[in-house]
Amino acid sequence: MASPAGQSPTLNGESAETYLAELSQGAKRLVQLPLEARRKILALCINGVEHSSRDWLESAWKSKRIPAGDAARAEDILNGPIPTLRYLQLLDRTLADIARFGQPRLPAQPRPNQGRLHVPVFPTRSLCDRLLFPGIQAHVRTRTDTQPDELFGEAISRVSGNAQAPATITLVLGAGNISSIPITDTLTKIFQCNQSVLLKMNPVNAMVGPAFEVAFQPLIQSGLLRIVYGDGRLGQQLIASRGIQCVHITGSDRTHDAIVWGSENNEHIARKEENRPLLDKPITSELGNVSPWIIVPGKYTQRQLQFQAEHIAASMTNNAAFNCVATRMLITQRGWPQREQLLRRIESILAELPRRYAYYPGAAQRFVRFAGFTPDNLEYLPWTLRRDVDPQQEPQLFQEESFTCVCGEMSLEANSPIEFLSRAVDFANHRMWGTLSAALTVPQDFQRRCESELNAAVDALQYGIVGINQWPGVAFALMSTPWGAFPGSTLNNIQSGIGTVHNTYLLDPIEKTVITSPLKTFPKPVWFSSHRRPEAVAQRLMQFYAAPRLTKLLPILWHALRG
Repeated sequence: MASPAGQSPTLNGESAETYLAELSQGAKRLVQLPLEARRKILALCINGVEHSSRDWLESAWKSKRIPAGDAARAEDILNGPIPTLRYLQLLDRTLADIARFGQPRLPAQPRPNQGRLHVPVFPTRSLCDRLLFPGIQAHVRTRTDTQPDELFGEAISRVSGNAQAPATITLVLGAGNISSIPITDTLTKIFQCNQSVLLKMNPVNAMVGPAFEVAFQPLIQSGLLRIVYGDGRLGQQLIASRGIQCVHITGSDRTHDAIVWGSENNEHIARKEENRPLLDKPITSELGNVSPWIIVPGKYTQRQLQFQAEHIAASMTNNAAFNCVATRMLITQRGWPQREQLLRRIESILAELPRRYAYYPGAAQRFVRFAGFTPDNLEYLPWTLRRDVDPQQEPQLFQEESFTCVCGEMSLEANSPIEFLSRAVDFANHRMWGTLSAALTVPQDFQRRCESELNAAVDALQYGIVGINQWPGVAFALMSTPWGAFPGSTLNNIQSGIGTVHNTYLLDPIEKTVITSPLKTFPKPVWFSSHRRPEAVAQRLMQFYAAPRLTKLLPILWHALRG
Protein backbone atom coordinates (compact mmCIF):
# COMPACT_ATOMS: atom_id res chain seq x y z
CA MET A 1 0.00 0.00 0.00
CA ALA A 2 1.12 3.53 -0.72
CA SER A 3 2.59 5.75 2.00
CA PRO A 4 0.65 8.79 3.24
CA ALA A 5 3.81 10.88 3.30
CA GLY A 6 3.60 14.04 1.23
CA GLN A 7 -0.17 13.93 0.83
CA SER A 8 0.08 13.80 -2.97
CA PRO A 9 -1.82 11.44 -5.26
CA THR A 10 -0.43 7.94 -5.01
CA LEU A 11 -2.32 6.02 -7.68
CA ASN A 12 -1.38 5.97 -11.32
CA GLY A 13 -3.74 4.64 -13.96
CA GLU A 14 -2.29 1.13 -13.94
CA SER A 15 -2.46 0.62 -10.17
CA ALA A 16 -5.95 2.13 -10.02
CA GLU A 17 -7.18 -0.38 -12.60
CA THR A 18 -5.60 -3.20 -10.63
CA TYR A 19 -7.25 -2.11 -7.39
CA LEU A 20 -10.64 -1.73 -9.06
CA ALA A 21 -10.38 -5.14 -10.74
CA GLU A 22 -9.54 -6.77 -7.39
CA LEU A 23 -12.41 -4.96 -5.67
CA SER A 24 -14.81 -6.00 -8.43
CA GLN A 25 -13.96 -9.65 -7.90
CA GLY A 26 -14.33 -9.18 -4.14
CA ALA A 27 -17.74 -7.58 -4.58
CA LYS A 28 -18.94 -10.51 -6.68
CA ARG A 29 -18.02 -12.88 -3.87
CA LEU A 30 -19.41 -10.61 -1.19
CA VAL A 31 -23.04 -10.69 -2.31
CA GLN A 32 -23.02 -14.47 -1.89
CA LEU A 33 -20.87 -14.59 1.24
CA PRO A 34 -22.70 -16.62 3.94
CA LEU A 35 -23.15 -15.55 7.53
CA GLU A 36 -20.47 -17.79 8.98
CA ALA A 37 -17.83 -16.53 6.55
CA ARG A 38 -18.73 -12.94 7.40
CA ARG A 39 -18.40 -13.68 11.10
CA LYS A 40 -14.94 -15.18 10.58
CA ILE A 41 -13.79 -12.01 8.84
CA LEU A 42 -15.26 -9.89 11.64
CA ALA A 43 -13.37 -11.93 14.25
CA LEU A 44 -10.10 -11.48 12.36
CA CYS A 45 -10.72 -7.73 12.12
CA ILE A 46 -11.34 -7.52 15.87
CA ASN A 47 -7.94 -9.14 16.46
CA GLY A 48 -6.39 -6.81 13.92
CA VAL A 49 -7.74 -3.68 15.63
CA GLU A 50 -6.49 -4.92 19.00
CA HIS A 51 -2.97 -5.49 17.67
CA SER A 52 -2.76 -2.25 15.67
CA SER A 53 -4.41 0.04 18.24
CA ARG A 54 -1.13 1.30 19.72
CA ASP A 55 0.17 2.49 16.33
CA TRP A 56 -3.29 3.89 15.53
CA LEU A 57 -3.33 5.97 18.72
CA GLU A 58 0.31 7.05 18.70
CA SER A 59 -0.05 8.43 15.18
CA ALA A 60 -3.20 10.34 16.13
CA TRP A 61 -1.66 11.78 19.31
CA LYS A 62 1.45 12.86 17.43
CA SER A 63 -0.49 14.67 14.71
CA LYS A 64 -2.64 16.48 17.29
CA ARG A 65 0.35 17.26 19.55
CA ILE A 66 -1.16 15.57 22.60
CA PRO A 67 1.66 14.66 24.99
CA ALA A 68 1.83 11.68 27.33
CA GLY A 69 -0.20 12.22 30.47
CA ASP A 70 -2.59 14.71 28.84
CA ALA A 71 -6.24 13.89 29.60
CA ALA A 72 -7.10 14.63 25.96
CA ARG A 73 -5.40 11.37 24.93
CA ALA A 74 -8.52 9.54 26.12
CA GLU A 75 -10.54 11.17 23.34
CA ASP A 76 -8.69 9.38 20.57
CA ILE A 77 -9.21 6.04 22.31
CA LEU A 78 -12.92 6.76 22.77
CA ASN A 79 -13.30 8.17 19.24
CA GLY A 80 -11.11 5.65 17.41
CA PRO A 81 -10.53 1.99 18.32
CA ILE A 82 -13.38 1.71 20.85
CA PRO A 83 -16.33 2.52 18.54
CA THR A 84 -14.69 0.47 15.78
CA LEU A 85 -14.38 -2.56 18.05
CA ARG A 86 -17.90 -2.01 19.32
CA TYR A 87 -19.23 -1.97 15.76
CA LEU A 88 -17.45 -5.23 14.93
CA GLN A 89 -18.65 -6.96 18.11
CA LEU A 90 -22.26 -5.81 17.78
CA LEU A 91 -22.53 -6.71 14.11
CA ASP A 92 -21.11 -10.14 14.88
CA ARG A 93 -23.82 -10.57 17.52
CA THR A 94 -26.46 -9.54 14.99
CA LEU A 95 -25.21 -12.07 12.44
CA ALA A 96 -25.21 -14.77 15.13
CA ASP A 97 -28.84 -13.89 15.99
CA ILE A 98 -29.84 -14.07 12.32
CA ALA A 99 -28.23 -17.51 12.02
CA ARG A 100 -30.05 -18.73 15.12
CA PHE A 101 -33.35 -16.85 15.15
CA GLY A 102 -33.78 -15.59 11.59
CA GLN A 103 -33.48 -11.90 12.51
CA PRO A 104 -31.66 -9.55 14.90
CA ARG A 105 -32.84 -9.74 18.51
CA LEU A 106 -33.77 -6.25 19.69
CA PRO A 107 -33.32 -5.25 23.33
CA ALA A 108 -37.11 -5.02 23.74
CA GLN A 109 -40.26 -4.99 21.65
CA PRO A 110 -40.97 -1.93 19.47
CA ARG A 111 -43.65 0.34 20.91
CA PRO A 112 -46.23 2.13 18.73
CA ASN A 113 -46.46 5.88 19.32
CA GLN A 114 -48.42 8.40 17.27
CA GLY A 115 -48.22 6.34 14.08
CA ARG A 116 -44.53 5.56 14.49
CA LEU A 117 -42.67 2.71 16.09
CA HIS A 118 -40.21 3.43 18.88
CA VAL A 119 -37.60 0.70 18.51
CA PRO A 120 -35.17 0.20 21.44
CA VAL A 121 -31.52 -0.02 20.34
CA PHE A 122 -29.59 0.80 23.55
CA PRO A 123 -28.74 -0.61 26.00
CA THR A 124 -28.36 -3.81 24.01
CA ARG A 125 -29.22 -7.17 25.51
CA SER A 126 -25.81 -7.19 27.20
CA LEU A 127 -25.69 -6.44 30.93
CA CYS A 128 -22.37 -4.71 30.27
CA ASP A 129 -24.06 -1.79 28.52
CA ARG A 130 -26.13 -1.06 31.61
CA LEU A 131 -23.07 -1.16 33.83
CA LEU A 132 -20.80 0.86 31.55
CA PHE A 133 -23.35 3.50 30.46
CA PRO A 134 -25.74 3.86 33.41
CA GLY A 135 -28.94 5.74 32.68
CA ILE A 136 -28.39 6.10 28.95
CA GLN A 137 -31.11 4.76 26.65
CA ALA A 138 -31.69 5.10 22.93
CA HIS A 139 -34.44 4.21 20.53
CA VAL A 140 -35.14 4.67 16.85
CA ARG A 141 -38.30 6.40 15.70
CA THR A 142 -39.42 4.94 12.40
CA ARG A 143 -41.21 6.79 9.68
CA THR A 144 -44.97 6.95 10.02
CA ASP A 145 -47.09 3.87 9.28
CA THR A 146 -44.14 1.45 9.59
CA GLN A 147 -45.28 -2.03 10.59
CA PRO A 148 -43.25 -4.34 12.88
CA ASP A 149 -42.66 -6.83 10.06
CA GLU A 150 -41.08 -4.06 7.97
CA LEU A 151 -38.32 -3.15 10.42
CA PHE A 152 -35.44 -4.85 8.62
CA GLY A 153 -36.43 -4.40 4.97
CA GLU A 154 -34.07 -6.43 2.76
CA ALA A 155 -31.15 -6.16 5.17
CA ILE A 156 -31.37 -9.74 6.47
CA SER A 157 -31.24 -11.15 2.97
CA ARG A 158 -28.22 -8.95 2.13
CA VAL A 159 -26.12 -9.99 5.10
CA SER A 160 -27.09 -13.65 4.75
CA GLY A 161 -25.45 -14.05 1.37
CA ASN A 162 -28.79 -14.38 -0.42
CA ALA A 163 -28.69 -11.07 -2.22
CA GLN A 164 -29.28 -10.78 -5.94
CA ALA A 165 -27.35 -7.65 -6.78
CA PRO A 166 -24.59 -6.56 -9.15
CA ALA A 167 -21.03 -6.27 -7.87
CA THR A 168 -20.65 -2.74 -6.54
CA ILE A 169 -17.56 -0.73 -5.62
CA THR A 170 -18.05 2.32 -3.41
CA LEU A 171 -15.53 5.10 -3.08
CA VAL A 172 -15.47 6.24 0.56
CA LEU A 173 -13.99 9.71 0.94
CA GLY A 174 -12.90 9.56 4.57
CA ALA A 175 -13.40 12.32 7.11
CA GLY A 176 -10.40 14.19 8.48
CA ASN A 177 -11.41 14.55 12.11
CA ILE A 178 -12.57 11.48 14.12
CA SER A 179 -10.39 8.53 13.16
CA SER A 180 -13.12 5.88 13.41
CA ILE A 181 -15.37 7.67 10.90
CA PRO A 182 -13.68 6.51 7.67
CA ILE A 183 -13.34 2.92 8.82
CA THR A 184 -16.83 2.51 10.32
CA ASP A 185 -18.29 4.12 7.18
CA THR A 186 -16.31 1.53 5.24
CA LEU A 187 -17.42 -1.39 7.43
CA THR A 188 -21.05 -0.34 7.06
CA LYS A 189 -20.75 -0.30 3.27
CA ILE A 190 -19.02 -3.70 3.16
CA PHE A 191 -21.00 -5.70 5.69
CA GLN A 192 -24.44 -4.10 5.46
CA CYS A 193 -24.59 -2.87 1.87
CA ASN A 194 -22.55 -5.65 0.17
CA GLN A 195 -20.23 -3.14 -1.46
CA SER A 196 -16.47 -3.47 -1.70
CA VAL A 197 -14.73 -0.22 -0.80
CA LEU A 198 -11.93 1.93 -2.10
CA LEU A 199 -11.19 4.10 0.94
CA LYS A 200 -9.40 7.35 0.23
CA MET A 201 -7.96 8.74 3.45
CA ASN A 202 -8.36 12.43 4.08
CA PRO A 203 -4.89 14.03 4.19
CA VAL A 204 -5.63 15.37 7.69
CA ASN A 205 -5.84 11.89 9.23
CA ALA A 206 -3.90 9.88 6.67
CA MET A 207 -1.43 9.02 9.44
CA VAL A 208 -3.81 6.34 10.79
CA GLY A 209 -4.08 4.66 7.38
CA PRO A 210 -1.11 2.30 7.90
CA ALA A 211 -2.72 1.07 11.14
CA PHE A 212 -5.94 0.43 9.18
CA GLU A 213 -3.98 -1.55 6.61
CA VAL A 214 -2.73 -3.85 9.37
CA ALA A 215 -5.99 -4.09 11.30
CA PHE A 216 -8.17 -4.78 8.27
CA GLN A 217 -5.83 -7.03 6.34
CA PRO A 218 -8.56 -9.74 6.25
CA LEU A 219 -10.75 -7.38 4.21
CA ILE A 220 -7.83 -6.44 1.96
CA GLN A 221 -6.94 -10.09 1.36
CA SER A 222 -10.58 -10.86 0.52
CA GLY A 223 -10.68 -8.15 -2.15
CA LEU A 224 -13.20 -6.11 -0.16
CA LEU A 225 -11.03 -3.13 0.74
CA ARG A 226 -8.23 -1.04 -0.68
CA ILE A 227 -6.84 2.08 1.05
CA VAL A 228 -5.29 4.96 -0.88
CA TYR A 229 -3.86 8.37 -0.01
CA GLY A 230 -3.87 11.66 -1.83
CA ASP A 231 -5.30 15.13 -2.21
CA GLY A 232 -8.42 16.45 -3.90
CA ARG A 233 -7.07 15.71 -7.38
CA LEU A 234 -6.94 12.02 -6.61
CA GLY A 235 -10.47 12.18 -5.23
CA GLN A 236 -11.69 13.75 -8.48
CA GLN A 237 -9.97 11.08 -10.56
CA LEU A 238 -11.51 8.28 -8.54
CA ILE A 239 -15.00 9.79 -8.55
CA ALA A 240 -14.84 9.98 -12.35
CA SER A 241 -13.57 6.41 -12.73
CA ARG A 242 -15.90 4.02 -14.54
CA GLY A 243 -14.92 1.34 -12.03
CA ILE A 244 -16.59 3.22 -9.17
CA GLN A 245 -20.35 2.73 -8.94
CA CYS A 246 -21.17 4.68 -5.72
CA VAL A 247 -19.66 7.46 -3.63
CA HIS A 248 -19.86 8.12 0.12
CA ILE A 249 -18.49 11.22 1.83
CA THR A 250 -18.24 12.46 5.39
CA GLY A 251 -17.21 16.09 5.27
CA SER A 252 -18.64 19.49 4.43
CA ASP A 253 -21.68 20.34 2.32
CA ARG A 254 -19.40 22.50 0.15
CA THR A 255 -17.23 19.51 -0.73
CA HIS A 256 -20.34 17.44 -1.40
CA ASP A 257 -21.83 20.08 -3.72
CA ALA A 258 -18.54 20.49 -5.58
CA ILE A 259 -18.62 16.74 -6.30
CA VAL A 260 -22.27 16.75 -7.37
CA TRP A 261 -22.57 20.08 -9.20
CA GLY A 262 -18.98 21.06 -10.06
CA SER A 263 -16.38 23.21 -8.37
CA GLU A 264 -16.48 26.16 -10.76
CA ASN A 265 -18.99 28.73 -9.49
CA ASN A 266 -20.77 29.46 -12.79
CA GLU A 267 -20.97 25.78 -13.69
CA HIS A 268 -22.17 24.95 -10.18
CA ILE A 269 -24.99 27.51 -10.31
CA ALA A 270 -26.10 26.59 -13.82
CA ARG A 271 -26.17 22.85 -13.11
CA LYS A 272 -28.18 23.37 -9.92
CA GLU A 273 -30.71 25.60 -11.65
CA GLU A 274 -31.15 23.06 -14.44
CA ASN A 275 -31.07 20.09 -12.02
CA ARG A 276 -28.24 18.62 -14.09
CA PRO A 277 -25.76 17.01 -11.71
CA LEU A 278 -22.18 16.52 -12.79
CA LEU A 279 -22.08 13.29 -10.78
CA ASP A 280 -23.90 10.42 -12.47
CA LYS A 281 -23.58 7.96 -9.55
CA PRO A 282 -25.49 7.47 -6.29
CA ILE A 283 -23.93 9.35 -3.38
CA THR A 284 -24.52 9.04 0.35
CA SER A 285 -23.19 11.51 2.86
CA GLU A 286 -22.89 12.91 6.39
CA LEU A 287 -22.14 16.61 6.25
CA GLY A 288 -22.28 18.12 9.70
CA ASN A 289 -24.55 20.61 11.36
CA VAL A 290 -24.84 23.88 13.23
CA SER A 291 -25.87 21.78 16.21
CA PRO A 292 -28.34 23.44 18.61
CA TRP A 293 -28.68 22.65 22.32
CA ILE A 294 -32.07 23.82 23.61
CA ILE A 295 -32.34 24.54 27.36
CA VAL A 296 -35.97 24.17 28.45
CA PRO A 297 -36.55 26.65 31.30
CA GLY A 298 -37.53 25.42 34.73
CA LYS A 299 -36.14 24.74 38.17
CA TYR A 300 -32.91 22.74 38.18
CA THR A 301 -30.96 21.73 41.26
CA GLN A 302 -27.43 23.10 41.50
CA ARG A 303 -26.00 19.65 40.86
CA GLN A 304 -28.18 19.16 37.79
CA LEU A 305 -27.18 22.58 36.48
CA GLN A 306 -23.48 21.82 37.00
CA PHE A 307 -23.73 18.40 35.36
CA GLN A 308 -25.50 19.79 32.29
CA ALA A 309 -22.96 22.65 32.09
CA GLU A 310 -20.17 20.06 32.04
CA HIS A 311 -22.03 18.05 29.42
CA ILE A 312 -22.46 21.08 27.17
CA ALA A 313 -18.82 22.09 27.64
CA ALA A 314 -17.68 18.56 26.74
CA SER A 315 -19.79 18.66 23.59
CA MET A 316 -18.11 21.94 22.60
CA THR A 317 -14.51 20.89 23.26
CA ASN A 318 -14.28 17.20 22.36
CA ASN A 319 -11.58 16.59 19.73
CA ALA A 320 -10.55 20.26 20.01
CA ALA A 321 -14.04 21.20 18.65
CA PHE A 322 -13.37 19.51 15.29
CA ASN A 323 -16.61 17.52 15.37
CA CYS A 324 -19.56 17.64 13.00
CA VAL A 325 -21.76 17.13 16.07
CA ALA A 326 -20.13 19.69 18.38
CA THR A 327 -22.62 22.07 20.00
CA ARG A 328 -22.53 25.33 18.04
CA MET A 329 -25.55 27.21 19.44
CA LEU A 330 -27.28 27.29 22.84
CA ILE A 331 -30.94 28.34 22.76
CA THR A 332 -32.25 29.70 26.07
CA GLN A 333 -35.33 31.55 27.29
CA ARG A 334 -34.89 35.26 27.87
CA GLY A 335 -35.74 35.98 31.50
CA TRP A 336 -35.22 32.40 32.75
CA PRO A 337 -33.87 32.91 36.28
CA GLN A 338 -31.13 30.26 36.00
CA ARG A 339 -29.88 31.31 32.56
CA GLU A 340 -27.03 33.39 33.97
CA GLN A 341 -25.97 30.59 36.34
CA LEU A 342 -25.78 28.05 33.53
CA LEU A 343 -23.80 30.31 31.19
CA ARG A 344 -21.36 31.28 33.94
CA ARG A 345 -20.78 27.63 34.82
CA ILE A 346 -20.05 26.78 31.18
CA GLU A 347 -17.67 29.72 30.89
CA SER A 348 -15.95 28.72 34.12
CA ILE A 349 -15.38 25.17 32.84
CA LEU A 350 -14.03 26.48 29.53
CA ALA A 351 -11.71 28.92 31.31
CA GLU A 352 -10.09 26.06 33.24
CA LEU A 353 -9.47 23.92 30.17
CA PRO A 354 -6.06 24.13 28.50
CA ARG A 355 -6.10 25.26 24.92
CA ARG A 356 -5.68 22.58 22.27
CA TYR A 357 -3.58 22.58 19.13
CA ALA A 358 -5.81 23.65 16.23
CA TYR A 359 -4.71 20.84 13.92
CA TYR A 360 -7.55 21.08 11.40
CA PRO A 361 -6.70 23.22 8.34
CA GLY A 362 -8.26 26.69 8.31
CA ALA A 363 -9.30 26.62 11.98
CA ALA A 364 -7.64 29.94 12.84
CA GLN A 365 -9.20 31.81 9.93
CA ARG A 366 -12.62 30.40 10.76
CA PHE A 367 -12.15 31.32 14.41
CA VAL A 368 -11.50 34.98 13.58
CA ARG A 369 -14.60 35.06 11.38
CA PHE A 370 -16.95 33.38 13.84
CA ALA A 371 -15.52 34.68 17.13
CA GLY A 372 -15.16 38.24 15.89
CA PHE A 373 -11.63 38.79 17.20
CA THR A 374 -8.05 37.68 16.56
CA PRO A 375 -6.59 35.60 19.41
CA ASP A 376 -3.06 35.99 20.76
CA ASN A 377 -2.07 32.52 19.49
CA LEU A 378 -3.42 31.21 16.18
CA GLU A 379 -2.16 27.66 16.80
CA TYR A 380 -3.80 27.25 20.21
CA LEU A 381 -7.22 28.89 20.04
CA PRO A 382 -9.27 29.95 23.08
CA TRP A 383 -12.56 28.19 23.92
CA THR A 384 -15.18 30.81 23.15
CA LEU A 385 -18.85 31.09 24.13
CA ARG A 386 -20.53 34.11 22.59
CA ARG A 387 -23.63 35.24 24.44
CA ASP A 388 -26.72 36.98 23.03
CA VAL A 389 -25.81 36.59 19.38
CA ASP A 390 -28.30 37.92 16.87
CA PRO A 391 -29.23 35.84 13.78
CA GLN A 392 -29.87 39.05 11.85
CA GLN A 393 -26.49 40.58 12.68
CA GLU A 394 -24.33 37.46 12.42
CA PRO A 395 -26.13 34.93 10.24
CA GLN A 396 -22.95 32.87 9.74
CA LEU A 397 -23.22 31.57 13.32
CA PHE A 398 -26.61 30.04 12.44
CA GLN A 399 -26.18 29.13 8.79
CA GLU A 400 -22.59 27.85 8.53
CA GLU A 401 -20.77 25.18 10.50
CA SER A 402 -17.75 26.98 11.96
CA PHE A 403 -15.72 23.80 12.65
CA THR A 404 -13.65 25.66 15.22
CA CYS A 405 -13.88 26.32 18.96
CA VAL A 406 -16.67 28.92 18.89
CA CYS A 407 -20.20 28.39 20.23
CA GLY A 408 -22.97 30.96 20.27
CA GLU A 409 -25.88 31.54 22.65
CA MET A 410 -29.15 33.22 21.80
CA SER A 411 -32.40 33.66 23.73
CA LEU A 412 -36.05 33.60 22.79
CA GLU A 413 -39.01 35.34 24.39
CA ALA A 414 -41.70 32.99 25.70
CA ASN A 415 -44.41 33.10 28.35
CA SER A 416 -44.11 29.45 29.42
CA PRO A 417 -41.78 26.47 29.04
CA ILE A 418 -44.19 24.86 26.57
CA GLU A 419 -44.29 28.00 24.43
CA PHE A 420 -40.50 28.27 24.61
CA LEU A 421 -40.01 24.66 23.52
CA SER A 422 -42.34 25.13 20.56
CA ARG A 423 -40.57 28.33 19.49
CA ALA A 424 -37.11 26.81 19.96
CA VAL A 425 -37.96 23.74 17.86
CA ASP A 426 -39.36 25.98 15.12
CA PHE A 427 -36.23 28.17 15.23
CA ALA A 428 -33.88 25.18 15.05
CA ASN A 429 -35.83 23.65 12.16
CA HIS A 430 -36.15 26.77 10.04
CA ARG A 431 -33.42 29.22 11.02
CA MET A 432 -30.40 26.97 11.54
CA TRP A 433 -28.44 25.01 8.97
CA GLY A 434 -28.29 21.25 9.03
CA THR A 435 -30.35 18.22 9.99
CA LEU A 436 -27.85 15.97 11.78
CA SER A 437 -28.24 16.50 15.53
CA ALA A 438 -29.95 18.56 18.21
CA ALA A 439 -30.02 18.33 22.01
CA LEU A 440 -32.43 19.38 24.73
CA THR A 441 -31.95 19.81 28.47
CA VAL A 442 -35.32 19.26 30.13
CA PRO A 443 -36.29 19.78 33.80
CA GLN A 444 -37.66 16.75 35.64
CA ASP A 445 -41.03 18.34 36.40
CA PHE A 446 -41.49 19.24 32.73
CA GLN A 447 -40.76 15.64 31.73
CA ARG A 448 -43.42 14.44 34.18
CA ARG A 449 -46.11 17.05 33.54
CA CYS A 450 -45.63 17.63 29.82
CA GLU A 451 -44.67 14.21 28.47
CA SER A 452 -46.92 14.50 25.42
CA GLU A 453 -45.62 17.98 24.57
CA LEU A 454 -42.02 16.81 24.89
CA ASN A 455 -42.72 13.76 22.73
CA ALA A 456 -44.36 16.00 20.10
CA ALA A 457 -41.37 18.34 20.15
CA VAL A 458 -38.95 15.45 19.59
CA ASP A 459 -41.15 14.22 16.74
CA ALA A 460 -41.16 17.71 15.23
CA LEU A 461 -37.37 18.21 15.35
CA GLN A 462 -36.02 17.65 11.85
CA TYR A 463 -32.76 16.09 12.96
CA GLY A 464 -31.41 12.58 12.55
CA ILE A 465 -30.17 12.33 16.15
CA VAL A 466 -31.88 14.00 19.10
CA GLY A 467 -30.39 13.98 22.61
CA ILE A 468 -32.45 14.57 25.75
CA ASN A 469 -30.15 15.63 28.63
CA GLN A 470 -27.43 13.96 26.58
CA TRP A 471 -24.91 15.03 23.94
CA PRO A 472 -26.02 13.42 20.64
CA GLY A 473 -22.36 12.71 19.84
CA VAL A 474 -22.49 9.79 22.27
CA ALA A 475 -24.87 8.05 19.84
CA PHE A 476 -22.05 7.98 17.29
CA ALA A 477 -19.92 5.76 19.55
CA LEU A 478 -22.69 3.36 20.59
CA MET A 479 -22.90 1.91 17.06
CA SER A 480 -26.23 0.11 17.61
CA THR A 481 -27.72 3.55 17.03
CA PRO A 482 -28.16 4.62 13.38
CA TRP A 483 -26.08 7.69 12.51
CA GLY A 484 -27.08 10.15 9.81
CA ALA A 485 -29.20 13.14 8.88
CA PHE A 486 -32.96 13.51 9.06
CA PRO A 487 -34.46 11.91 5.93
CA GLY A 488 -35.68 14.07 3.08
CA SER A 489 -32.54 15.85 1.90
CA THR A 490 -32.06 16.12 -1.85
CA LEU A 491 -29.02 16.80 -4.00
CA ASN A 492 -30.37 20.32 -4.53
CA ASN A 493 -30.80 20.89 -0.79
CA ILE A 494 -28.40 18.48 0.85
CA GLN A 495 -28.40 19.88 4.43
CA SER A 496 -26.59 17.24 6.56
CA GLY A 497 -26.62 14.48 3.98
CA ILE A 498 -28.37 11.35 2.74
CA GLY A 499 -28.34 7.89 4.32
CA THR A 500 -27.17 6.38 7.60
CA VAL A 501 -24.25 4.28 8.87
CA HIS A 502 -23.58 2.06 11.93
CA ASN A 503 -27.09 0.75 12.79
CA THR A 504 -25.95 -2.72 13.82
CA TYR A 505 -29.55 -3.93 14.26
CA LEU A 506 -30.03 -3.35 10.50
CA LEU A 507 -33.16 -1.21 10.89
CA ASP A 508 -34.43 0.17 7.63
CA PRO A 509 -37.28 2.76 7.75
CA ILE A 510 -35.43 5.17 10.08
CA GLU A 511 -36.57 8.71 10.81
CA LYS A 512 -34.40 9.58 13.80
CA THR A 513 -32.42 8.22 16.74
CA VAL A 514 -33.32 9.53 20.20
CA ILE A 515 -30.77 9.16 23.01
CA THR A 516 -31.86 10.01 26.54
CA SER A 517 -30.26 10.31 29.97
CA PRO A 518 -31.11 11.63 33.44
CA LEU A 519 -30.08 15.20 34.19
CA LYS A 520 -27.25 13.80 36.29
CA THR A 521 -25.64 10.35 36.25
CA PHE A 522 -23.02 8.52 38.31
CA PRO A 523 -20.22 7.80 37.80
CA LYS A 524 -19.13 10.85 35.86
CA PRO A 525 -18.96 10.25 32.08
CA VAL A 526 -15.40 9.65 30.93
CA TRP A 527 -15.73 12.31 28.21
CA PHE A 528 -16.19 15.12 30.79
CA SER A 529 -13.20 17.46 31.08
CA SER A 530 -13.31 17.22 34.89
CA HIS A 531 -12.86 13.42 34.87
CA ARG A 532 -9.66 12.61 36.75
CA ARG A 533 -8.78 9.26 35.15
CA PRO A 534 -10.08 9.34 31.56
CA GLU A 535 -7.16 7.57 29.85
CA ALA A 536 -7.14 4.74 32.42
CA VAL A 537 -10.87 4.15 31.85
CA ALA A 538 -10.57 4.42 28.07
CA GLN A 539 -7.61 2.01 27.83
CA ARG A 540 -9.41 -0.66 29.84
CA LEU A 541 -12.62 -0.11 27.93
CA MET A 542 -10.70 -0.72 24.70
CA GLN A 543 -9.28 -3.95 26.13
CA PHE A 544 -12.79 -5.01 27.11
CA TYR A 545 -14.24 -4.50 23.62
CA ALA A 546 -11.34 -6.39 22.05
CA ALA A 547 -12.35 -9.50 24.06
CA PRO A 548 -15.42 -8.88 26.26
CA ARG A 549 -15.40 -10.67 29.61
CA LEU A 550 -17.23 -9.79 32.82
CA THR A 551 -13.96 -9.93 34.76
CA LYS A 552 -12.66 -7.00 32.69
CA LEU A 553 -15.45 -4.77 33.99
CA LEU A 554 -14.00 -4.44 37.47
CA PRO A 555 -10.90 -2.39 36.48
CA ILE A 556 -13.07 -0.17 34.27
CA LEU A 557 -15.56 0.50 37.05
CA TRP A 558 -12.77 1.02 39.60
CA HIS A 559 -11.17 3.80 37.56
CA ALA A 560 -14.57 5.21 36.56
CA LEU A 561 -15.64 5.55 40.20
CA ARG A 562 -12.37 7.33 41.04
CA GLY A 563 -12.89 9.80 38.17
